[in-house]
Amino acid sequence: MTRAGWVLGGVGFGAGVMYWADPRSGRSRRAHAREKARHGIFGAADALEVVARDMEHRARGLVFKLRGRLYEEEVEDVTLEARVRSALGRVCSHPGAIHVLCRQGRVELNGPILAGELKRVLAQVRRVRGVRELNDGLESYPEAGSHPYLQGGVGRPGSRPELLQRNWSPTARFLAGLGSLGVMGYGLSRRGVLGSVLGGMGLLLGLRSLTNLELRQLMGVGGTALTFHKDITVHAPVNEVFAFWQAMHNFPRFMRHVEEVRMTKEGRSSWKVRGPAGIVFEWDAVITRIEPGKVLAWKSVEGAMVENAGIIHFEDVGGGRTRLDIRLSYNPPAGAIGHAFAKLLGADPKKQMDDDLLRFKSLMELGKATGHETVTRDELVPGRGVESWVYGDR
Repeated sequence: MTRAGWVLGGVGFGAGVMYWADPRSGRSRRAHAREKARHGIFGAADALEVVARDMEHRARGLVFKLRGRLYEEEVEDVTLEARVRSALGRVCSHPGAIHVLCRQGRVELNGPILAGELKRVLAQVRRVRGVRELNDGLESYPEAGSHPYLQGGVGRPGSRPELLQRNWSPTARFLAGLGSLGVMGYGLSRRGVLGSVLGGMGLLLGLRSLTNLELRQLMGVGGTALTFHKDITVHAPVNEVFAFWQAMHNFPRFMRHVEEVRMTKEGRSSWKVRGPAGIVFEWDAVITRIEPGKVLAWKSVEGAMVENAGIIHFEDVGGGRTRLDIRLSYNPPAGAIGHAFAKLLGADPKKQMDDDLLRFKSLMELGKATGHETVTRDELVPGRGVESWVYGDR
Protein backbone atom coordinates (compact mmCIF):
# COMPACT_ATOMS: atom_id res chain seq x y z
CA MET A 1 0.00 0.00 0.00
CA THR A 2 1.27 3.46 -0.86
CA ARG A 3 1.88 6.20 1.68
CA ALA A 4 -1.22 8.08 0.55
CA GLY A 5 -3.27 4.92 1.06
CA TRP A 6 -1.97 4.52 4.61
CA VAL A 7 -2.74 8.17 5.34
CA LEU A 8 -6.29 7.91 4.01
CA GLY A 9 -6.82 4.66 5.87
CA GLY A 10 -5.58 6.21 9.11
CA VAL A 11 -7.81 9.24 8.68
CA GLY A 12 -10.81 7.01 8.00
CA PHE A 13 -10.07 4.80 11.02
CA GLY A 14 -9.65 7.84 13.26
CA ALA A 15 -12.93 9.36 12.01
CA GLY A 16 -14.70 6.06 12.70
CA VAL A 17 -13.32 5.88 16.24
CA MET A 18 -14.38 9.47 16.90
CA TYR A 19 -17.85 8.76 15.52
CA TRP A 20 -18.47 5.68 17.67
CA ALA A 21 -16.58 6.83 20.80
CA ASP A 22 -18.03 10.34 20.91
CA PRO A 23 -18.81 10.95 24.64
CA ARG A 24 -22.03 12.79 23.81
CA SER A 25 -23.62 10.69 21.04
CA GLY A 26 -21.42 7.60 20.76
CA ARG A 27 -23.42 5.56 23.24
CA SER A 28 -26.71 6.11 21.42
CA ARG A 29 -25.03 5.46 18.07
CA ARG A 30 -23.63 2.14 19.27
CA ALA A 31 -27.00 1.14 20.70
CA HIS A 32 -28.69 2.09 17.43
CA ALA A 33 -26.15 0.04 15.47
CA ARG A 34 -26.74 -2.99 17.73
CA GLU A 35 -30.50 -2.72 17.22
CA LYS A 36 -30.02 -2.43 13.47
CA ALA A 37 -27.78 -5.50 13.45
CA ARG A 38 -30.25 -7.48 15.57
CA HIS A 39 -33.10 -6.45 13.28
CA GLY A 40 -31.04 -7.47 10.24
CA ILE A 41 -30.32 -10.92 11.71
CA PHE A 42 -33.98 -11.57 12.47
CA GLY A 43 -34.96 -10.28 9.02
CA ALA A 44 -32.42 -12.57 7.34
CA ALA A 45 -33.72 -15.55 9.31
CA ASP A 46 -37.29 -14.81 8.28
CA ALA A 47 -36.22 -14.39 4.64
CA LEU A 48 -34.41 -17.74 4.63
CA GLU A 49 -37.50 -19.41 6.09
CA VAL A 50 -39.63 -17.94 3.30
CA VAL A 51 -37.13 -19.10 0.66
CA ALA A 52 -37.04 -22.63 2.11
CA ARG A 53 -40.83 -22.85 2.14
CA ASP A 54 -41.05 -21.55 -1.44
CA MET A 55 -38.45 -24.07 -2.62
CA GLU A 56 -40.37 -26.87 -0.94
CA HIS A 57 -43.63 -25.89 -2.61
CA ARG A 58 -41.97 -25.57 -6.01
CA ALA A 59 -40.30 -28.95 -5.67
CA ARG A 60 -43.62 -30.59 -4.82
CA GLY A 61 -45.26 -28.85 -7.78
CA LEU A 62 -42.50 -30.11 -10.09
CA VAL A 63 -42.96 -33.68 -8.83
CA PHE A 64 -46.71 -33.60 -9.48
CA LYS A 65 -46.12 -32.06 -12.91
CA LEU A 66 -43.71 -34.82 -13.89
CA ARG A 67 -46.08 -37.45 -12.53
CA GLY A 68 -48.89 -35.99 -14.64
CA ARG A 69 -46.76 -36.30 -17.78
CA LEU A 70 -45.73 -39.86 -17.07
CA TYR A 71 -49.19 -41.15 -16.19
CA GLU A 72 -52.21 -40.28 -18.30
CA GLU A 73 -55.14 -39.25 -16.15
CA GLU A 74 -58.87 -39.25 -16.68
CA VAL A 75 -60.17 -35.71 -16.38
CA GLU A 76 -63.84 -34.82 -16.11
CA ASP A 77 -65.17 -32.65 -18.91
CA VAL A 78 -66.05 -29.79 -16.54
CA THR A 79 -62.56 -29.78 -15.03
CA LEU A 80 -60.88 -29.92 -18.43
CA GLU A 81 -62.98 -27.02 -19.72
CA ALA A 82 -61.96 -24.93 -16.71
CA ARG A 83 -58.29 -25.72 -17.38
CA VAL A 84 -58.61 -24.79 -21.07
CA ARG A 85 -60.36 -21.52 -20.27
CA SER A 86 -57.65 -20.69 -17.75
CA ALA A 87 -55.02 -21.30 -20.43
CA LEU A 88 -56.91 -19.11 -22.92
CA GLY A 89 -56.97 -16.25 -20.43
CA ARG A 90 -53.15 -16.19 -20.40
CA VAL A 91 -52.60 -15.94 -24.17
CA CYS A 92 -55.81 -14.63 -25.77
CA SER A 93 -57.01 -11.02 -25.75
CA HIS A 94 -60.69 -12.07 -26.22
CA PRO A 95 -61.11 -15.44 -24.44
CA GLY A 96 -64.85 -14.88 -24.04
CA ALA A 97 -65.29 -14.99 -27.82
CA ILE A 98 -64.07 -18.61 -27.97
CA HIS A 99 -66.51 -21.48 -27.38
CA VAL A 100 -64.92 -24.50 -25.66
CA LEU A 101 -66.41 -27.99 -25.91
CA CYS A 102 -64.78 -30.92 -24.04
CA ARG A 103 -65.70 -34.60 -24.45
CA GLN A 104 -63.54 -37.33 -22.89
CA GLY A 105 -60.25 -35.51 -23.46
CA ARG A 106 -61.19 -34.17 -26.89
CA VAL A 107 -61.33 -30.39 -27.04
CA GLU A 108 -63.04 -28.39 -29.78
CA LEU A 109 -62.53 -24.63 -30.14
CA ASN A 110 -64.90 -22.43 -32.12
CA GLY A 111 -65.34 -18.70 -32.56
CA PRO A 112 -63.46 -15.64 -33.83
CA ILE A 113 -59.83 -14.93 -32.98
CA LEU A 114 -57.14 -12.51 -34.09
CA ALA A 115 -54.76 -14.13 -36.58
CA GLY A 116 -51.68 -13.05 -34.61
CA GLU A 117 -52.86 -15.05 -31.60
CA LEU A 118 -53.98 -18.27 -33.32
CA LYS A 119 -50.73 -20.30 -33.15
CA ARG A 120 -50.02 -19.22 -29.59
CA VAL A 121 -53.54 -20.17 -28.44
CA LEU A 122 -53.44 -23.61 -30.06
CA ALA A 123 -50.01 -24.37 -28.63
CA GLN A 124 -51.11 -23.31 -25.17
CA VAL A 125 -54.26 -25.45 -25.23
CA ARG A 126 -52.36 -28.53 -26.45
CA ARG A 127 -50.12 -28.26 -23.36
CA VAL A 128 -53.08 -28.37 -20.98
CA ARG A 129 -53.02 -31.49 -18.83
CA GLY A 130 -55.77 -33.92 -19.86
CA VAL A 131 -56.08 -32.75 -23.50
CA ARG A 132 -55.76 -35.78 -25.81
CA GLU A 133 -57.01 -34.30 -29.05
CA LEU A 134 -57.63 -30.73 -30.25
CA ASN A 135 -60.02 -29.77 -33.05
CA ASP A 136 -59.46 -26.29 -34.40
CA GLY A 137 -62.69 -24.62 -35.51
CA LEU A 138 -61.52 -21.04 -34.91
CA GLU A 139 -62.09 -18.27 -37.48
CA SER A 140 -59.06 -16.01 -37.64
CA TYR A 141 -59.23 -12.31 -38.59
CA PRO A 142 -56.19 -10.15 -39.43
CA GLU A 143 -57.64 -7.32 -37.31
CA ALA A 144 -60.69 -6.68 -35.15
CA GLY A 145 -62.43 -4.52 -37.77
CA SER A 146 -66.13 -4.30 -37.00
CA HIS A 147 -66.44 -7.79 -35.49
CA PRO A 148 -68.40 -7.31 -32.24
CA TYR A 149 -66.61 -10.07 -30.29
CA LEU A 150 -63.12 -8.74 -31.04
CA GLN A 151 -63.56 -5.17 -29.81
CA GLY A 152 -61.43 -3.89 -26.95
CA GLY A 153 -59.53 -6.51 -25.04
CA VAL A 154 -55.97 -6.53 -23.71
CA GLY A 155 -53.06 -8.41 -25.24
CA ARG A 156 -51.88 -11.39 -23.17
CA PRO A 157 -48.19 -12.31 -23.58
CA GLY A 158 -48.64 -15.68 -21.89
CA SER A 159 -46.32 -17.26 -19.37
CA ARG A 160 -42.99 -15.48 -19.10
CA PRO A 161 -39.71 -16.86 -17.74
CA GLU A 162 -39.25 -16.19 -14.05
CA LEU A 163 -36.43 -13.66 -14.47
CA LEU A 164 -38.43 -11.67 -17.05
CA GLN A 165 -41.39 -11.18 -14.72
CA ARG A 166 -41.95 -7.97 -12.81
CA ASN A 167 -41.97 -9.63 -9.38
CA TRP A 168 -39.55 -12.44 -8.67
CA SER A 169 -40.37 -15.35 -6.39
CA PRO A 170 -38.34 -15.81 -3.17
CA THR A 171 -36.49 -18.73 -4.77
CA ALA A 172 -35.59 -16.73 -7.88
CA ARG A 173 -34.39 -13.80 -5.76
CA PHE A 174 -32.23 -16.11 -3.63
CA LEU A 175 -30.62 -17.86 -6.60
CA ALA A 176 -30.13 -14.57 -8.47
CA GLY A 177 -28.47 -13.09 -5.36
CA LEU A 178 -26.03 -16.01 -5.21
CA GLY A 179 -25.38 -15.66 -8.93
CA SER A 180 -24.69 -11.94 -8.57
CA LEU A 181 -21.99 -12.66 -5.98
CA GLY A 182 -20.33 -15.07 -8.39
CA VAL A 183 -20.47 -12.60 -11.29
CA MET A 184 -19.12 -9.74 -9.16
CA GLY A 185 -16.34 -11.94 -7.79
CA TYR A 186 -15.31 -13.03 -11.28
CA GLY A 187 -15.48 -9.44 -12.52
CA LEU A 188 -13.28 -8.19 -9.68
CA SER A 189 -10.73 -10.92 -10.40
CA ARG A 190 -10.26 -9.66 -13.95
CA ARG A 191 -8.90 -6.34 -15.09
CA GLY A 192 -9.93 -3.99 -17.81
CA VAL A 193 -13.26 -3.20 -19.38
CA LEU A 194 -14.60 -6.77 -19.20
CA GLY A 195 -14.04 -6.96 -15.45
CA SER A 196 -15.76 -3.61 -14.88
CA VAL A 197 -18.74 -4.62 -17.03
CA LEU A 198 -19.13 -7.96 -15.26
CA GLY A 199 -18.82 -6.29 -11.86
CA GLY A 200 -21.49 -3.75 -12.77
CA MET A 201 -23.80 -6.45 -14.11
CA GLY A 202 -23.36 -8.48 -10.94
CA LEU A 203 -24.10 -5.43 -8.79
CA LEU A 204 -27.30 -4.65 -10.72
CA LEU A 205 -28.40 -8.30 -10.51
CA GLY A 206 -27.78 -8.27 -6.77
CA LEU A 207 -29.76 -5.05 -6.29
CA ARG A 208 -32.58 -6.46 -8.44
CA SER A 209 -32.81 -9.58 -6.30
CA LEU A 210 -32.49 -7.67 -3.03
CA THR A 211 -35.14 -5.02 -3.74
CA ASN A 212 -37.42 -6.96 -6.13
CA LEU A 213 -37.71 -3.80 -8.23
CA GLU A 214 -37.35 -3.73 -12.01
CA LEU A 215 -34.08 -2.36 -13.37
CA ARG A 216 -35.79 0.70 -14.84
CA GLN A 217 -37.17 1.49 -11.39
CA LEU A 218 -33.79 0.97 -9.77
CA MET A 219 -32.23 3.39 -12.24
CA GLY A 220 -35.17 5.81 -12.16
CA VAL A 221 -35.88 5.40 -15.89
CA GLY A 222 -39.57 5.71 -16.74
CA GLY A 223 -42.33 5.47 -14.20
CA THR A 224 -42.26 6.14 -10.48
CA ALA A 225 -39.75 4.16 -8.49
CA LEU A 226 -41.07 4.33 -4.93
CA THR A 227 -44.53 4.54 -3.38
CA PHE A 228 -45.52 5.13 0.24
CA HIS A 229 -48.92 4.49 1.80
CA LYS A 230 -50.04 5.78 5.17
CA ASP A 231 -53.33 5.80 7.11
CA ILE A 232 -53.85 8.21 9.97
CA THR A 233 -56.88 9.26 12.03
CA VAL A 234 -57.05 12.79 13.41
CA HIS A 235 -59.45 14.05 16.07
CA ALA A 236 -60.60 17.05 14.04
CA PRO A 237 -63.55 17.78 11.69
CA VAL A 238 -63.07 16.71 8.08
CA ASN A 239 -63.65 20.18 6.62
CA GLU A 240 -60.99 21.66 8.88
CA VAL A 241 -58.49 18.91 8.03
CA PHE A 242 -59.16 19.25 4.30
CA ALA A 243 -58.74 23.02 4.39
CA PHE A 244 -55.46 22.58 6.25
CA TRP A 245 -54.01 20.35 3.51
CA GLN A 246 -55.06 22.89 0.90
CA ALA A 247 -52.90 25.42 2.72
CA MET A 248 -49.70 24.06 1.18
CA HIS A 249 -47.75 27.27 1.88
CA ASN A 250 -47.88 26.34 5.58
CA PHE A 251 -46.25 22.93 5.06
CA PRO A 252 -42.69 24.13 5.92
CA ARG A 253 -43.87 25.00 9.42
CA PHE A 254 -44.44 21.35 10.32
CA MET A 255 -42.52 19.52 7.54
CA ARG A 256 -38.85 19.82 8.43
CA HIS A 257 -37.48 18.90 5.00
CA VAL A 258 -39.71 21.37 3.12
CA GLU A 259 -38.08 24.79 2.86
CA GLU A 260 -40.79 26.68 0.98
CA VAL A 261 -44.07 26.19 -0.88
CA ARG A 262 -45.54 29.09 -2.86
CA MET A 263 -49.14 28.85 -4.08
CA THR A 264 -50.95 30.48 -7.00
CA LYS A 265 -54.67 30.77 -7.62
CA GLU A 266 -54.40 28.50 -10.67
CA GLY A 267 -53.77 25.43 -8.50
CA ARG A 268 -50.03 25.54 -9.16
CA SER A 269 -47.37 25.51 -6.47
CA SER A 270 -43.59 25.89 -6.36
CA TRP A 271 -41.71 23.61 -3.96
CA LYS A 272 -38.26 23.91 -2.44
CA VAL A 273 -37.15 20.82 -0.49
CA ARG A 274 -33.86 20.11 1.26
CA GLY A 275 -32.59 16.62 0.46
CA PRO A 276 -29.63 14.50 1.59
CA ALA A 277 -26.31 16.25 2.23
CA GLY A 278 -28.15 19.58 2.32
CA ILE A 279 -28.89 19.58 -1.44
CA VAL A 280 -31.94 21.71 -2.29
CA PHE A 281 -34.37 20.45 -4.94
CA GLU A 282 -36.97 22.67 -6.59
CA TRP A 283 -39.97 21.82 -8.75
CA ASP A 284 -43.47 22.98 -9.66
CA ALA A 285 -46.61 20.95 -8.99
CA VAL A 286 -50.25 21.21 -10.06
CA ILE A 287 -53.44 20.07 -8.37
CA THR A 288 -54.94 17.32 -10.55
CA ARG A 289 -58.08 16.53 -8.56
CA ILE A 290 -59.96 18.26 -5.81
CA GLU A 291 -63.24 17.30 -4.15
CA PRO A 292 -63.86 19.47 -1.06
CA GLY A 293 -63.83 17.35 2.06
CA LYS A 294 -63.09 14.14 0.11
CA VAL A 295 -60.09 14.06 -2.25
CA LEU A 296 -57.00 16.15 -2.91
CA ALA A 297 -54.43 15.07 -5.54
CA TRP A 298 -51.39 16.71 -7.11
CA LYS A 299 -48.36 15.87 -9.23
CA SER A 300 -45.16 17.52 -10.35
CA VAL A 301 -45.04 19.15 -13.76
CA GLU A 302 -43.17 17.53 -16.62
CA GLY A 303 -39.40 17.89 -16.39
CA ALA A 304 -39.31 18.36 -12.60
CA MET A 305 -36.04 17.63 -10.77
CA VAL A 306 -37.87 15.08 -8.61
CA GLU A 307 -40.94 13.53 -10.25
CA ASN A 308 -43.60 13.00 -7.60
CA ALA A 309 -47.34 12.67 -7.09
CA GLY A 310 -49.72 12.34 -4.18
CA ILE A 311 -53.37 11.71 -3.43
CA ILE A 312 -55.20 12.00 -0.11
CA HIS A 313 -58.66 10.63 0.61
CA PHE A 314 -60.52 12.22 3.53
CA GLU A 315 -63.22 10.30 5.40
CA ASP A 316 -65.46 11.48 8.21
CA VAL A 317 -65.48 8.57 10.70
CA GLY A 318 -67.78 10.27 13.21
CA GLY A 319 -67.18 11.78 16.61
CA GLY A 320 -65.41 14.78 15.06
CA ARG A 321 -62.66 12.52 13.67
CA THR A 322 -61.18 12.32 10.18
CA ARG A 323 -59.37 9.40 8.56
CA LEU A 324 -56.74 10.21 5.94
CA ASP A 325 -55.58 7.69 3.34
CA ILE A 326 -52.32 9.12 1.97
CA ARG A 327 -50.44 7.74 -1.03
CA LEU A 328 -47.22 9.43 -2.11
CA SER A 329 -44.90 8.37 -4.90
CA TYR A 330 -41.68 9.84 -6.17
CA ASN A 331 -38.88 9.06 -8.57
CA PRO A 332 -35.60 10.20 -6.97
CA PRO A 333 -32.50 10.89 -9.05
CA ALA A 334 -30.90 7.51 -9.87
CA GLY A 335 -34.12 5.76 -8.88
CA ALA A 336 -34.20 3.31 -5.99
CA ILE A 337 -30.39 3.26 -5.94
CA GLY A 338 -30.44 6.99 -5.21
CA HIS A 339 -33.06 6.39 -2.54
CA ALA A 340 -30.87 3.78 -0.84
CA PHE A 341 -27.86 6.12 -0.98
CA ALA A 342 -29.96 8.90 0.53
CA LYS A 343 -30.92 6.59 3.40
CA LEU A 344 -27.23 6.01 4.09
CA LEU A 345 -26.86 9.78 4.45
CA GLY A 346 -29.73 9.85 6.93
CA ALA A 347 -32.51 11.06 4.59
CA ASP A 348 -35.26 8.44 4.65
CA PRO A 349 -38.42 9.80 2.94
CA LYS A 350 -40.70 7.26 4.64
CA LYS A 351 -39.43 8.15 8.11
CA GLN A 352 -39.68 11.84 7.25
CA MET A 353 -43.30 11.36 6.19
CA ASP A 354 -44.09 9.51 9.43
CA ASP A 355 -42.51 12.28 11.52
CA ASP A 356 -44.30 15.01 9.55
CA LEU A 357 -47.67 13.30 9.97
CA LEU A 358 -47.10 12.99 13.71
CA ARG A 359 -46.42 16.75 13.88
CA PHE A 360 -49.50 17.37 11.74
CA LYS A 361 -51.62 15.23 14.08
CA SER A 362 -50.24 17.09 17.08
CA LEU A 363 -51.01 20.41 15.44
CA MET A 364 -54.61 19.49 14.60
CA GLU A 365 -55.38 17.84 17.96
CA LEU A 366 -53.25 19.77 20.46
CA GLY A 367 -52.84 22.99 18.53
CA LYS A 368 -49.04 22.87 18.55
CA ALA A 369 -46.27 21.28 16.48
CA THR A 370 -42.59 21.73 15.75
CA GLY A 371 -41.13 21.89 12.25
CA HIS A 372 -38.51 24.48 11.36
CA GLU A 373 -40.00 26.36 14.32
CA THR A 374 -42.54 25.80 17.05
CA VAL A 375 -45.91 26.83 15.63
CA THR A 376 -49.49 26.83 16.87
CA ARG A 377 -52.65 26.46 14.84
CA ASP A 378 -53.71 30.01 15.71
CA GLU A 379 -50.47 31.29 14.20
CA LEU A 380 -51.23 29.44 10.97
CA VAL A 381 -54.81 30.72 10.67
CA PRO A 382 -55.26 33.69 12.99
CA GLY A 383 -58.99 34.25 12.43
CA ARG A 384 -58.83 33.95 8.65
CA GLY A 385 -61.21 32.12 6.30
CA VAL A 386 -60.48 29.11 4.14
CA GLU A 387 -59.73 31.26 1.07
CA SER A 388 -56.89 33.02 2.87
CA TRP A 389 -55.76 29.71 4.35
CA VAL A 390 -55.39 28.24 0.89
CA TYR A 391 -53.62 31.05 -0.92
CA GLY A 392 -52.02 33.02 1.92
CA ASP A 393 -51.31 36.72 2.03
CA ARG A 394 -50.13 38.35 -1.14
